[in-house]
Amino acid sequence: MSRFTHLFTPLRIGPLTVANRVVFSAHLTNFAAGGMPTEQHAAYYAARAAGGAGLIITEEHSTHVTDWPYEKLIHGFDPKVIPGYRRITEAVHAHGVPILAQLNHNGGQASSMFSRLPVWGPSPVPDPLFREVPKAVELHEIRSIVDGYALVAEHCVQGGFDGVELQCSHSSIVRGFLSPATNTRTDLYGGSLANRARLLLEIVGAVRAVLGPDKALGVRLCGDELIEGGTRIDEAVEVAKLCEGTGQVDYINTSIGVATATLYMIEASMQVPPGYAMFIPTAIREAVNIPVVGVGRFKDPLQADRALQAGQADLIGVVRGQIADPDFVRKARAGAAGDIRTCLSCNQECVGRMGLNRWLGCIENPRTGREAISLPLPRRRSQRVYVVGGGPAGLQTAVTAAERGHHVTLFERSERLGGQVPVAASVPSRAEFLDITRNLVAAAQRVGVDTKTSTEVSEQFLREERPDVVVVATGAVPNRPWWAGDLARVVDVRDVLEGRAAPHGGVLVVDELGFHQATSVSELLADRGCDVEVVTPGMVVGQDLGITLDLETWNVKASARGIRQTTDVVPMGAAPEGDRVTVSLQHHPTGTDVTRTVDWVVCAVQQRADDALFHALVDAPFAVYRIGDCVAPRRAHAAVIEGHRVAVGL
Repeated sequence: MSRFTHLFTPLRIGPLTVANRVVFSAHLTNFAAGGMPTEQHAAYYAARAAGGAGLIITEEHSTHVTDWPYEKLIHGFDPKVIPGYRRITEAVHAHGVPILAQLNHNGGQASSMFSRLPVWGPSPVPDPLFREVPKAVELHEIRSIVDGYALVAEHCVQGGFDGVELQCSHSSIVRGFLSPATNTRTDLYGGSLANRARLLLEIVGAVRAVLGPDKALGVRLCGDELIEGGTRIDEAVEVAKLCEGTGQVDYINTSIGVATATLYMIEASMQVPPGYAMFIPTAIREAVNIPVVGVGRFKDPLQADRALQAGQADLIGVVRGQIADPDFVRKARAGAAGDIRTCLSCNQECVGRMGLNRWLGCIENPRTGREAISLPLPRRRSQRVYVVGGGPAGLQTAVTAAERGHHVTLFERSERLGGQVPVAASVPSRAEFLDITRNLVAAAQRVGVDTKTSTEVSEQFLREERPDVVVVATGAVPNRPWWAGDLARVVDVRDVLEGRAAPHGGVLVVDELGFHQATSVSELLADRGCDVEVVTPGMVVGQDLGITLDLETWNVKASARGIRQTTDVVPMGAAPEGDRVTVSLQHHPTGTDVTRTVDWVVCAVQQRADDALFHALVDAPFAVYRIGDCVAPRRAHAAVIEGHRVAVGL
């Protein structure tokens, strides 16, 4: 019996009945090829249907040739999509789960790079990210927009979808019309809220006429754009009431922010508290009688069940939670919520990969984005596998190898598992990163991995044991930068986080990695009372935080803590200055030399592979592999992928 009293109750949504309240909401995947849906789409959505999702809503389908904001977008207006639609819907329906298609025109939140056409918008107000001035659509073009939605709805009906959702929220021409910040029109489509909502209601009418009464129609609205002069919750509630008033809309989905200006609040990282956006569905639900979907970093079923119990929403959108674990719902229903591979909200391989124009993945789940590719059978069964190193690479190897029938022993030299993960998770606002270790350790226990901590493994031991396979995952160690000399007060970020150094006074943090290492230690030291300046050769401190949507929150916190940031400088040397350290820096765009005299210097620089054991085993009479940082120091996703890849190949 499930302990979740609300999550697994059925609900009627217009003509549909869903078995539970968990929605796999729309999100980008970059799985499309040539504007067409692919077999990977079908496998991806089918995996979440098999895992128990109550309702699946696909990524957006473009409704017009003028809308092509990114390369791998499904061109729903092209009738060639219909066979691909059928593959998706048949794969999902095989598991008894309804599936809707999300329809959208991104409007001015787009680029002409792919279409070679001007982007369309309600008014010539450029988006802050794309920076293109949209063409203010004329009345005949508005008619073609409405017709485009109806056409794609027809394609969706022919493709077997159970209905559609209109994306009118964070990245949509409809949102552009609804928002006072982007709609400055003076005709029937501008001015009053009724006028600004006119396009939405016309689309609702046209799409419902195509769908008929047997298909569901939903509308996703932005409750607060979080921009100057933008939509706020009071207007969003009124728009929801207008939608319900048509008698043609079956549910309201919700969102927060604008997909460019305030994207970091739409796909919030672990820096933002869970449930942060629930004021939106709560307010809308109080005003309408049709079901309302709430979203906002739902990581576990208990959190979702409590939101339902509190009356904040009728359904809960769980996206990243089901990206990380397709069986999220099935495990919760079976009373095995502790077995769920909990999302980290790190945004590295889901949101971050989208920003790099790559297909969607997951830092924890090496199968995400590769569901359509079948795994080979083991080359030899029941091998004796020794894994040396208990970080993410070693743990993932051990779990996958044991799942595939091998006898696995994992050795870790320290008393705790996780490698560098516990260190990374020890800093402010990064505690949830520890879930990657918790999830892997729990999985290792479930599949019977024999784990030995506080155990140093030598070459001699392995040669004497003669296992079938040795996988070396010994990680990396700090590497002192060339310019630091032997100064005791120039230390590595790991020295601080692992407690070997306790900087005080004025601290210079050198960011050569462009990720969480420098920003996290800076925040920690500032909280301890240090006067912190971060310097970097990059154009911004923590530049890779941009794709994980952590850059905005870092800058807010840095400003609040008085942390100074200096860019475009390269350390050229360090010298003692009494009890202090003087660091020579070169401003590389101009060649200008500057200095900083501080009490301590903390370096976030590249590490060195700890690969001695691997090289000692080069002539061993058994198979030897190395993975993760002991190949080349990188980030956790590389470790997990390589661990899985090696184990699958055994």
